[in-house]
Amino acid sequence: MSESCIFCKIVREEAPANVVYEDEKVIAFMSIQPINVGHTLVVPKKHHENIYEIPEDEVAYLYRIVKKLAHAVKKAVNPEGIRIIQNNGAAAGQVIFHLHVHIIPLSQGHHGVHYPVDRGLDELKDDAQKIRQFI
Repeated sequence: MSESCIFCKIVREEAPANVVYEDEKVIAFMSIQPINVGHTLVVPKKHHENIYEIPEDEVAYLYRIVKKLAHAVKKAVNPEGIRIIQNNGAAAGQVIFHLHVHIIPLSQGHHGVHYPVDRGLDELKDDAQKIRQFI
């Protein structure tokens, strides 16, 4: 793990997060800058900067959990569609350099535009609870 990485701090419970799912290999929590209600991040607990560094068996497991959580998000939020994004490198839009996958519920009105919605801490906590009930 990285000492300064915010996602590693969440894994070590040194930083707060609205956790949706956790097991021995993966943690998933609500984005604090959600594109839409239900925007969830899925993160391997081991620190890997990007897709190039993570072993194949670990990324396969990560995406099994992404699929499981995408179903839960769909049931909880009832979006018209869900976008799954994983960015590699600053040029691709990666901001936190710990591999993570975005599960973003979308409606037709989004048209691919990424404007964060305003979600307070209590709302994010409620969103996490709604998703957890469908896992």
